[in-house]
Amino acid sequence: MRLHLPYRIYFFWGLWPHWILCTSSTNKCTVRHEEADCSHLKLTEIPNDLPVNITTLNLSHNQLRRLPPANFTRYNQLTILDGGFNSISKFEPELCQNLPWLKILNLQHNELSHVSDTTFAFCLNLTELHLRSNSIQKIENNPFKNQKNLIVLDLSHNGLSSTKLGTHLQLENLQELILSNNKIRALRSEEFDFLGNSSLQKLELSSNQIKEFSPGCFHAIGKLFGLSLNNVQLGPSLTEKLCLELSSTSIQNLSLSNIQLYRTSNMTFSGLQQTNLTMLNLSHNNLNVMGNNSFVWLSHLKYFFLEYNNIQHLSSHSFYGLSNVRYLNLKRSFTKQGISLASLPQIDDFSFQWLKCLEYLNMEDNNLPGIKSNMFTGLVNLRYLILSNSFTSLQTLTNETFSSLAHSPLLLFNLTKNKISKIESGAFSWLGHLKVLDLGLNEIGQELTGQEWRGLENIYEIYLSYNKYLQLTSNSFALVPSLQRLMLRRVALRNLENSPSPFSPLHNLTILDLSNNNIANINDELLKGLEKLEILDLQHNNLARLWKHANPGGPVHFLKGLSHLHILNLESNGFDEIPVKVFKDLFELKSINLGLNNLNVLPPSVFDDQVSLKFLNLQKNLITSVEKNVFGPVFKNLSDLDMSFNPFDCTCESIAWFVNWINQTHTNISELSRHYLCNTPPQYHGFPVMLFDTSSCKDSAPFELLFMISTSMILIFIIVVLLIHLEGWRISFYWNVSVHRVLGFKEIDGQSEKFEYTAYIIHAHKDRDWVWEHFSSMEEKDQSLKFCLEERDFEAGVLGLEAIVNSIKRSRKIIFVITQHLLKDPLCKRFKVHHAVQQAIEQNLDSIILIFLEEIPDYKLNHALCLRRGMFKSHCILNWPVQRERINAFHHKLQVALGSRNLVH
Repeated sequence: MRLHLPYRIYFFWGLWPHWILCTSSTNKCTVRHEEADCSHLKLTEIPNDLPVNITTLNLSHNQLRRLPPANFTRYNQLTILDGGFNSISKFEPELCQNLPWLKILNLQHNELSHVSDTTFAFCLNLTELHLRSNSIQKIENNPFKNQKNLIVLDLSHNGLSSTKLGTHLQLENLQELILSNNKIRALRSEEFDFLGNSSLQKLELSSNQIKEFSPGCFHAIGKLFGLSLNNVQLGPSLTEKLCLELSSTSIQNLSLSNIQLYRTSNMTFSGLQQTNLTMLNLSHNNLNVMGNNSFVWLSHLKYFFLEYNNIQHLSSHSFYGLSNVRYLNLKRSFTKQGISLASLPQIDDFSFQWLKCLEYLNMEDNNLPGIKSNMFTGLVNLRYLILSNSFTSLQTLTNETFSSLAHSPLLLFNLTKNKISKIESGAFSWLGHLKVLDLGLNEIGQELTGQEWRGLENIYEIYLSYNKYLQLTSNSFALVPSLQRLMLRRVALRNLENSPSPFSPLHNLTILDLSNNNIANINDELLKGLEKLEILDLQHNNLARLWKHANPGGPVHFLKGLSHLHILNLESNGFDEIPVKVFKDLFELKSINLGLNNLNVLPPSVFDDQVSLKFLNLQKNLITSVEKNVFGPVFKNLSDLDMSFNPFDCTCESIAWFVNWINQTHTNISELSRHYLCNTPPQYHGFPVMLFDTSSCKDSAPFELLFMISTSMILIFIIVVLLIHLEGWRISFYWNVSVHRVLGFKEIDGQSEKFEYTAYIIHAHKDRDWVWEHFSSMEEKDQSLKFCLEERDFEAGVLGLEAIVNSIKRSRKIIFVITQHLLKDPLCKRFKVHHAVQQAIEQNLDSIILIFLEEIPDYKLNHALCLRRGMFKSHCILNWPVQRERINAFHHKLQVALGSRNLVH
């Protein structure tokens, strides 16, 4: 941001130790790192308040008429002065006296009309002089005689009629002389005498009206390496004469673009036989006829540009002699002349056989009928082949289509825009070295069985984007495990839910593009095994359902296992939910794009694992609240954030933290004042979020604390009431047990008294037969067992209630035989059960065993006897089996219960 500080200079130390921003009442120049930019300020005079140590001064695009030497006295350390695009009509020689270190002087687009011997007499250290687009019509005497270090001299777009810039030898270090767009009509030998000691890398004479080449005109130049005559209407005859004049020179680069060379013969370039020409540009010539052996003289040529021509026939000897060419550009060189197929350009078999060193061949945007069986035979060093939009009938690729490339070590193959509709098995089997295969923007519509890629053992990238449709199988890429980049954008992908996944063999894959496919159904195994994947594009699909909690089977976590993922694009998928753990373990993510979705509420911990995230895009969602517990962790390391065009709720609860963060962060947030606007409440609608006043939000802190405390107390009270209502009996039972233990009661097991009975049986009178039958039989089988049965074991002459109390005391365990009869028996309900339970509680014992002969609901048991199953240990609750074969198991369980300790744990 530019600061306007009148009459002062401020020095900023720290990050930019040499940053200086200076202004005055007449200018607003910006100075940085000893470079002053005063361009586009409508200046009429040189600023006099710039730092004295500047080395570069840009005064271009102003209204200066002079460059007064006195005004530059304080800037004597200048090495670069740009005075272009002004109205300077005279250059004063004394200026260079005040600028002894000046190396680059730019005076283009001014009004200089005269250059004399004294004009640049004191500019001794110049390396570049730019005088383009002035009104210079003639050079007299030797105005550049003192420029011994000059490397670039630009006099283009003036009115010069001659190339003569001096009368004696000079400019011995000049490498570029630019004289294009002048009025030069002839090249004469004496006019180049001043360059007798030069080694020109580039002589630019384009866009002149040259009609004459005097004998030896180029031989006057010491060494001429590069010549450009673009847009000079030479035609075939003058081109041939030009080449003769270049004979035996040092020419290496020759550019003849748009010279109306509509035909070539075996004599056109004969004059170049004695040269070492390595680059020839014949583009934009409407070249129609290319005669046999036309280039036989160019045995050293390496770079050949033939783009934008109109070649009708390429014969087997058209390129004869070009054995050293490495780069050949034939873009839009073969164009159709009529409607019929016969009018299509033709390339004979073996036309490229002479190009043994060719590495790069570009044939895009042509109108060729097809690929012949030996079209590319002989290209034994070809590595890059571009055939984009080259053929009119290449719908099907068979295993013979590219057979002529069998001996080419091809690395890159571009076949885009050829209307290819089908790839047959083994179509690329000849290309074992291929690294990059581009089949995009075609009309391929088929099932990929995997055999299409047979032979591509070293393939690195396959580009299939923008085709008709592709139906995948589990083996679609099984034969190319080396693949690292796979582009499948907008191909109407089908069968992605296959198992195993079509991508499972691609363990080396780093980039996968599945965008714009309207994908809706995938499983969590789709990307399984792609542990090296770094970039995943899934934008513009229909994946919203997969992340919904209501989705059958729950959210689909299709990103699991991608531990090295760096860039994830999920833009425009209709997401309105994000599962909490969807980004779990993606620790290396640097960029997440979730823009153009329907997200509103994000889970608090959704970004917790994104410790490396630098870019987060959530633009054009439905986000109203930006809370610290959601975005705080991920915002810490961000370098770029885009949350524009969201309907923010400008309240303290929703964005107070966000606004404070915005005003403190160094994160780049573009268009913050325009695209981050409040939507609600109504009084803030359309108000910039960054201007929201958060000072009043601090007053709500005590009320928030009070609200939290009161809410917590109410919740605790409700929980306690519910607990007492539902579990009060259990609490009461264990409370009594605990109180008796604290008061010092000992368990019966620990007393010295010996129990007389194993267990006392409490049962209803109507169940006596069942009790007698089963418990007496158990005594007969096990002599250690002795049950107290009322009819048999009560003492004679003792009252009934007293006998019951004594018998319970002398029994180690108490068994309740629970039936409907027991629940209705008055004596059992009122005395036996009550006394037995009371004794167990008072003596801190766990001595009661329940045997259910019938299914008795817990509420009936509680209502009749004040008992619940939950009061007893599980091994003390037994059910009489219906099946006879399970009776023995019942007896075993009863014996375990009888043998358990009475201590309450």
